Amino acid sequence: MRTWLAQHFAAIRGATRRLVASPLGTLLSLMVIGIALALPCAGWVVLDNMSAIAGSTSGIQQISVFMTLDAGRKDVSEIESRLRQASAGEWRFVSRDEALKRLQSSEGMSEIVASLPRNPLPDAFVVEPDDTHPKALERLAKTFAEWPKVAHVQLDSAWVKRFDAFLRIGKLAVVMLAALFATALVSVTFNTIRLQILAHAAEIEVSKLIGATNAFIRRPFQYYGALQGALGGLFAALLVVGSGWLLAEPVGELITLYGGSYAVRGLSTTGVGVLAAAGAALGWVGAQLSVSIHLRRIG
Repeated sequence: MRTWLAQHFAAIRGATRRLVASPLGTLLSLMVIGIALALPCAGWVVLDNMSAIAGSTSGIQQISVFMTLDAGRKDVSEIESRLRQASAGEWRFVSRDEALKRLQSSEGMSEIVASLPRNPLPDAFVVEPDDTHPKALERLAKTFAEWPKVAHVQLDSAWVKRFDAFLRIGKLAVVMLAALFATALVSVTFNTIRLQILAHAAEIEVSKLIGATNAFIRRPFQYYGALQGALGGLFAALLVVGSGWLLAEPVGELITLYGGSYAVRGLSTTGVGVLAAAGAALGWVGAQLSVSIHLRRIG
C-alpha cells in the first residue's frame, strides 16, 4: 500500500515539476482551457440570472384578478381567504379607488378621469405566484376565474411561454457548446501530452526495457493532464466571477429602472469545484488517450 501511494505521490511531483518547468507554455495552455470552460459556464450563469430576474421583477410573471363591479367588502374578504388557503404566493389588494387615483396621476389622464360620471374600475388582486412555470400559471389563472364575483383574470401566458421556451433553447445551446468545448479540450490535452511523450520517448523506452508497467508509465502523464485541467478550471472560475463582479452594478441599476430589486448571482463555491473537477477529468481523458496510443505503437 505504501509503495502504491509513494508511486502516486512521485507521479504528482513529477507532473508538477513539468508544469513549472515551462511556465509560458503552461500559462498559455491554462488560458486556452480556462476560456473554453468559462464560455459555457458563463452562458449557464447568465440564463440562471435571467430566470431569476424575470421572477423578481414586478409585473413580469403575475396574475391580475379583477372583481365584478357589484362586488362588496364581503366578496373581497372571501377572495382574500381563498388566496390564503391556496398558498398561491404573494398577493396584494388594489381597491377601485386606489386604481382610479393611479390612473388619474398618469400623464394626460387627469382630465379624462375627472369627466367620468363614476368610477368604472373594479377592485382587483395582483398575485405573484411562487411557481412561475407556464403550465402552473395557467392552472392557477383558471382556478381564479372559477371563484365567485371574479369578472376577469389576466395572465400574459403567451409572454411567459415564449420566455420559458427561450430559456430551454438557451440551456440546450449551452449544453451543446459545453460538449463542443469539452471535445476541444480533450484534443488540446491530447496534443500537449503527445509532445511531452515525444520529449521523454527515450526515458519511456528504457523504463519498458527494465520492466515498467504501462500503468506506471501512464501515471505521470495522467496527473499532468489532470493538474493542467484543474488549474484551467480554476482560471475559468476566476474569469466568470470577475465578469459577474463587473456586471453586478449596471445590471442591478437596470433592474431597478423596471421596478425590481435584484442581486446578480455569481458562481457558487460548488460551481468552482465542478469547473475544476470537469477540467481535471477532461485533462485526464486526453492524457489517457494520448499515452495509450503511444504505448500501443511501441508495443
